[in-house]
Amino acid sequence: MIRQSSFKPPWYLASPHLQTILANIIKPSFPQVSYETVQLADGDSLQLARGTARGSDTILILHGLEGSLRSAYAQRLLNALNRAALPAAFMFFRGCDGHPNKQLRSYHSGETDDLRQVIQHLKRSGSERILLVGYSLGGNVTLKYLGEDDADDAVIAAVAISVPLLLDVCAERMDRGFSRIYQHTLLRRLKNKLRQKEQLLVAHGFSTELDSIKNFVQFDDRFTAPVHGFDDAMHYYRSCSSRQFLKNIQTPTLVIQAGDDPFMTSAVLPEELEISDAVTVELSAHGGHVGFIGGGAITPHYWLEPRILSFIQQQLS
Repeated sequence: MIRQSSFKPPWYLASPHLQTILANIIKPSFPQVSYETVQLADGDSLQLARGTARGSDTILILHGLEGSLRSAYAQRLLNALNRAALPAAFMFFRGCDGHPNKQLRSYHSGETDDLRQVIQHLKRSGSERILLVGYSLGGNVTLKYLGEDDADDAVIAAVAISVPLLLDVCAERMDRGFSRIYQHTLLRRLKNKLRQKEQLLVAHGFSTELDSIKNFVQFDDRFTAPVHGFDDAMHYYRSCSSRQFLKNIQTPTLVIQAGDDPFMTSAVLPEELEISDAVTVELSAHGGHVGFIGGGAITPHYWLEPRILSFIQQQLS
């Protein structure tokens, strides 16, 4: 089902770039967490940050491209879950915890294998019901995972926010206009991570010359695709775009999208016939990319966390 979102920004925050930037740079207090390591089957590892509550239910949070627990949206949600006494775990994708991972491979928009291993880790640790919350790239991973054949029955619900449902459209959009500023920032971080793996790159026959890479398509063509077993960037985009998986999802899933998201265009949005009965897409005209700052002229507030929390509590009850 596709329906209109209840989100409305104050008039002075209607700009998608204000929504995107302010929601990112205004940091809340750092959430209270504890850390643990998940060993992966290929000898690599990744980190989890656990909230303060414990129980048989776990809300597992997946961040966006080059995100981490430094991301303001992650801090806001973990704080909200801690206040609500809901057990939460934040999954750092490989190499996103501040230290390079051991393998040349890292993470990407369609990497669901690591998510499966984290889910198994949570189950071994006592989680009986798991709810996923994925932001941007993490939202794409969430939807792709749920639409694949072997999604775990322990995952009872999911929320996906500002999802790049068609990766090729999003990559093209990020190379135009003001969105190139976002692209430049993210590419700089990706390149810096590769520079930390210079010896691995050379050992696997990859060039360490990164300055000529100017956009996501070039980066994905030269690194993301070949490192992770795809023919080229377009093969990667076709294989991993989550829109094609929406029709297979049987888990109650809320997808929150903004029509003015500067990371994509309206072309990414699915038609009703493309989504299963388990999926609800809430679409608002405004909100930017993981922004959704609402409220009145005097007291703006973050709309996203209460909406996520409401959906989670509804599913748990």
